[in-house]
Amino acid sequence: MVASRLQPPFLNPFFSSNSYSSHPLPSPSRPTFLALSANPQETSEPAKDRQKVVRIAWEKLVRWSRSWRSKAKTDVLERTNKVVVLGGGSFGTAMAAHVAARKAQLEVNMLVRNSQVCQSINENHCNCKYFPEHKLPENVIATTDARAALLGADYCLHAVPVQFSSSFLEGIADSVDPTLPFISLSKGLELNTFRMMSQIIPQALGNPRQPFIALSGPSFALELMNKLPTAMVVASKDKKLANATQQLLASSHLRISTSSDVTGVEIAGALKNVLAIAAGIVEGMNLGNNSMAALVAQGCSEIRWLATKMGAKSTTIMGLSGTGDIMLTCFVNLSRNKTVGIRLGSGEKLDDILGSMNQVAEGVSTAGAVIALAQKYNVKMPVLTAVARIIDNELTPKKAVLELMNLPQVEEV
Repeated sequence: MVASRLQPPFLNPFFSSNSYSSHPLPSPSRPTFLALSANPQETSEPAKDRQKVVRIAWEKLVRWSRSWRSKAKTDVLERTNKVVVLGGGSFGTAMAAHVAARKAQLEVNMLVRNSQVCQSINENHCNCKYFPEHKLPENVIATTDARAALLGADYCLHAVPVQFSSSFLEGIADSVDPTLPFISLSKGLELNTFRMMSQIIPQALGNPRQPFIALSGPSFALELMNKLPTAMVVASKDKKLANATQQLLASSHLRISTSSDVTGVEIAGALKNVLAIAAGIVEGMNLGNNSMAALVAQGCSEIRWLATKMGAKSTTIMGLSGTGDIMLTCFVNLSRNKTVGIRLGSGEKLDDILGSMNQVAEGVSTAGAVIALAQKYNVKMPVLTAVARIIDNELTPKKAVLELMNLPQVEEV
């Protein structure tokens, strides 16, 4: 029932009742290689038939999309008056700008700790540290006062790095309404406890029932600021809450899918950062495209092995928050984690790399936690383990490559 409601009715146009009778499949005795046909008229007819089938399929898609949009609800955005964003980093700023642009009457408060950033947002409508050239909507307001930022908020976007989230949230817990939905933008695992944000937020706030949503997917902050087409996923165990968040965030340039697999979305978002470091190391060592493809494929398998052992769905790992985010983070040089890997592969020291960065590369702290989880769930993760060893300065990138290439030749799983 669900599948028939969600899937468009054009998935197999070649076998629809109309096209099947009027356009039978070619028989083996009649070759369909158009370039080899001696009769130009014979080549044009099949081409026209195929063009017609494609046109019909596209028209069905457009009709289905329009019908679906006409039924979409917008009441969540209409009744939302205030959204608070915790953190003044690049992604928090991009999401604040995005939400503010959805509705001019919406008040978007950014809770920041840097007084200079706070001043630049309020006076110049820009984040001087991360987006000095981008104008923020005028309904984005910055403050360093947690109580003022959280007062009367309908939704909270949490954009504080994972390793600092617990202490930060404990400090503002008294100002948080117990029914305030937290949309987590942070990806990673807490180093010593191996907790995900779905565990950190309610525990730090002292409220196991704090509404929680994970937002993840392939999304660079700069491209969101430039309103380039992007697709992400929101995951919550509360289906109504996931749907409401979808309504709040979805726009003409941001597609939002929903999921109930919180574990899958979070663990994929955390582990892809570690894999991105590995991809950067391969690039920094100039090991070539074959190596890059092999490494990322192996890393995807390792993430799937651990995630499914933890209760995630394999389909989630193949979706936006898994494969989608992995592709973006591993293959594009805007990635902070890949940048760390490139510089490690080029021979730089980790301390020098981190000291020169003004943003957090979550994969560095997450790597050790990932390996601890792998041991807990008895999963072998050679690529991600090698990254953790390199970060701990117990293995050189060159030695890691040699060890990985000498692993037993086994059946692919």
